[in-house]
Amino acid sequence: MTVILRGLIVHTPKNPFQETQALQAFSDGGLAFRAGRIVALGSFSEVLAQFPDAQVHDCREGVLLPGLVDTHVHYPQARVIGAMGYSLLDWLEQRTLPLEARLSDNRLARELAREFVQLLLRNGTTTALVFGSHFQGATANLFGAAEDVGLRMIAGQVCSDRMLLPELHTTPEKSYAEQKMLIQRFHGRGKLRYAVTPRFSLSASEALLEVCQTLLQEHQDLHFTTHINENLEEIRTVAELFPWAQNYLHTYDRFGLVGERSVFAHNVHPSELELMRLAEARAAIAHCPSSNAFIGSGIFPMKRHLGHGVRFGLGSDVGGGTGFSLLKEGLMAYLAQRYAPDGVRLTPAHLLYLATLAGAEVLGLGEVVGSFSPGKAADVIWLKPQPGSTLEVHFRHLEAVEDLLGSLFTLHGEARVHKVWLEGREAPLD
Repeated sequence: MTVILRGLIVHTPKNPFQETQALQAFSDGGLAFRAGRIVALGSFSEVLAQFPDAQVHDCREGVLLPGLVDTHVHYPQARVIGAMGYSLLDWLEQRTLPLEARLSDNRLARELAREFVQLLLRNGTTTALVFGSHFQGATANLFGAAEDVGLRMIAGQVCSDRMLLPELHTTPEKSYAEQKMLIQRFHGRGKLRYAVTPRFSLSASEALLEVCQTLLQEHQDLHFTTHINENLEEIRTVAELFPWAQNYLHTYDRFGLVGERSVFAHNVHPSELELMRLAEARAAIAHCPSSNAFIGSGIFPMKRHLGHGVRFGLGSDVGGGTGFSLLKEGLMAYLAQRYAPDGVRLTPAHLLYLATLAGAEVLGLGEVVGSFSPGKAADVIWLKPQPGSTLEVHFRHLEAVEDLLGSLFTLHGEARVHKVWLEGREAPLD
């Protein structure tokens, strides 16, 4: 059966950093999908004429957007959000790692996994690159929870063998065996994909990074994700641990971990050589503006990344970030660039692109999700202003789509994700 969603439809099928008129909108639009794929987009009257027998859902109150794409978020950390007053390494030691160590308890892991997946969906995220747990069982629970609701997810078991809590340490041999089992069980199963995930070079020995290299060589379609250049103290420590490395990126590059399927979170303090290498390798960055501000890491040098042609999308970085909403991350990116000395002048079109299609492209899913182009998966979110809110007033009185979109990002806390469709099926927002 063909389904048509009728309402204000907005997406960015083009990159606004490279092209004008990248934002496309239909004030009374129709989005048709069948068998989980988008089959038509246009004015409602035109789409209905193509599919006169379609089932129509009236979504004219609010706005329809592509499902949001989170390029960096931590499954065990939802309950850590709001831990104020720490720098990165103190925050990890005192607030984050003790909770992560508790995920050896499978009962807690299942509870957190279901909670985590629901929080993503309730915030409109339909695709995510997720840092799993240090424990194999907890990471399996995460994959299971995502599969249960139909979330498109790339994730992996986090591996570290030094400088964390002893309970979170592994060995190269154990890490290889456990990750191999997870890859065989979950990679390529439905909408699930596996990402090799060392926490960061600070907590990974050369032997463990070699394991990551071996896994990527054995499975050519795996993803890779980790952290880089987030905090100055972290960068100094990594330099001490890897005296042979030219820079932080080199600690990964030496082991073949920098490629088109690699996503590095943060990159707040990159060198020119690192930016050049990232661009050359077609590797990408997860830009996490609220986390960068909350933990005090610094301002993302967006202009330098754009100048070098380094791809980036948005990441919530829960729990260093301040919540799961990528609309909030868009606003934070905008604000940070406004007061950065060499900030980029962002528009609502840029913010929507970063929250949707840019993230999809970063994850190698640009032909699958991120916009409403026919043939893509019907991953759709319906946002409605809360009754009596400032945002509701704006939606009643603003006519220009860019103005409405700017209000949506600015007043994101007054928007409610009313419904989510994952490949055309309405997801349960329990």
